[in-house]
Amino acid sequence: MNTYHTPLLRRRGLLGLAAASLLPGVASGTEAPSWPDRPLRIVIPVAPGGSLDMLGRVFARQLTTSLGQPVVAENLPGAGSNLAFELVARARPDGLTLLVGSDPLTINPSLYRRVGFDPVRDFAPITELVRAPQVLVVRSGLPTQDFAQFLTLAREAQGRLTLASQGNGSIGHLAGAMLTQRTGITFTHVPYRGGGPAVIDVVAGHVDALLVTLPAAIEHIRAGRLRALAVSSANRSPALPEVPSIAERGLAGFDVVTWQGILAPAGTPGPIIRRLHAALVEALRRPEVATSLISQGFDITGTTPEAFADLVRAEAARWPGIVRLAGASLD
Repeated sequence: MNTYHTPLLRRRGLLGLAAASLLPGVASGTEAPSWPDRPLRIVIPVAPGGSLDMLGRVFARQLTTSLGQPVVAENLPGAGSNLAFELVARARPDGLTLLVGSDPLTINPSLYRRVGFDPVRDFAPITELVRAPQVLVVRSGLPTQDFAQFLTLAREAQGRLTLASQGNGSIGHLAGAMLTQRTGITFTHVPYRGGGPAVIDVVAGHVDALLVTLPAAIEHIRAGRLRALAVSSANRSPALPEVPSIAERGLAGFDVVTWQGILAPAGTPGPIIRRLHAALVEALRRPEVATSLISQGFDITGTTPEAFADLVRAEAARWPGIVRLAGASLD
């Protein structure tokens, strides 16, 4: 699998988006000093609570300070996040409506027969803010101490071992499908409505194992309520350096991460994209922001618009085959 990691805040040439001088408050040159002249909103495609909601609210506050205009965080859950994706895709490209995007933006077109957006064509990526691996955790009473023992136990169970995820078609579900593809071992998939309920049931011993985004489980791991066996990124997570990656435990190339970043509607002028990118990167450098994100298990990236666009294109091309493998269509 490809790895899309870009070194933290690495300087690269910015995405050459055309400036739309007809939009109010946008200069036709290289800068847009009068923008923004009105409040902004960041659309969060999930209900309140969870890492994506937290990220949207943190950066709404940070942008309010940087841009000198109120930035409102607006939750718009529904249809597997598609309502929010469609709203932002159709919004006026003036930089006043932004999206906190994550992996469902590129997965959902393969899950649903009809979606009202194209993840590559309809958005202008600004920056990937953070990423995090999925972590394989097991209930405390499961007789396995490491990843190799887990695979042996699962093989002997002949499909009866339960492996939970955040939901059908979630990145945890698809990572499990990739695990089956690479090992030939089947599991009984148990989908939940989000990572939080899944974590609670594994802690309670109702299911055997779970693949979930690291920040959703890290406090339970640190407290000893869950046992972490492996992470799904190509390399170990700095937040759990003692936990190996699946790749280093014999499945070379296994690399599945959750990414989260800010996007605007396609056609947003280049000067506005540059202004937003600079403000977001500046916020990531602030110690109180960086420390909080890292402590939750995120890796900070802060990529350029170009690098983020490359990631979105690569992810959009990657997921259709894996969704078919998982039988995860939600038609």
